[in-house]
Amino acid sequence: MLRTLRPQRILRQTKPQAQIIRSFITLPGTEQQSLAATRILPYKSNDLYTIIADVDSYSSFLPYCSESRVTKWSSPDQNGQRWPSEADLKVGWGGFDETFTSRLFCVPGSVVEALGGEAITKLAKADLAHHSATFNAPARANSIFQSLSTRWTIRPFQPIPPLGQPQTDKVGHDARGQTEVRLSIDFQFSNPIYAALSKAVAPKVAGIMIEAFEVRARKLLEAPRAAVGGRSQHAGMAAKEGGV
Repeated sequence: MLRTLRPQRILRQTKPQAQIIRSFITLPGTEQQSLAATRILPYKSNDLYTIIADVDSYSSFLPYCSESRVTKWSSPDQNGQRWPSEADLKVGWGGFDETFTSRLFCVPGSVVEALGGEAITKLAKADLAHHSATFNAPARANSIFQSLSTRWTIRPFQPIPPLGQPQTDKVGHDARGQTEVRLSIDFQFSNPIYAALSKAVAPKVAGIMIEAFEVRARKLLEAPRAAVGGRSQHAGMAAKEGGV
């Protein structure tokens, strides 16, 4: 007897399709931005560093910084000097402002760095032994900046003679006492609204700040030497007393 065979359905097990998830890593306007400005100033690097490390005075001469107060000091460095390690800074431009705790790292004689939010230092740990208590401190969140890094770097300036001309004593003498000062600012807004509000101001910030520092240096360092010396001694005493 012949039977008609119906075709059998072949069931195939299919693997579930992976769900496509789209995520925005960085919203437009919240990407990290970098600014920088450099000046060659006719003053000794140690004198300029004393002014930069005087964080308590920032609000008296730096634009966009309306309040500054050191709240914590480092351990003594190899010379017995204490340096600022934390400060409350009120910073604002473009119609907004924010007060936040900034971590500070000082490489004596060369660098003063202030970090806010998730910013981390790129300085060598070996140069910051006196900041060991705060080197790995957790980030301090704030509502405007996801991260904010401000670094002042100074070094004695030595001009390079034109190609083919040897270094002379005259060139060395003319450059004596000159210092290169560089200000670097890296920041990332937590909200694109803040980036929009500051769009016209942000690119000019580094230049405006370093010009204000130049005015401050001229005011302090071109005064009678006795006044400068007295200020330096007072700053050193304040640093040591503040760290106690």
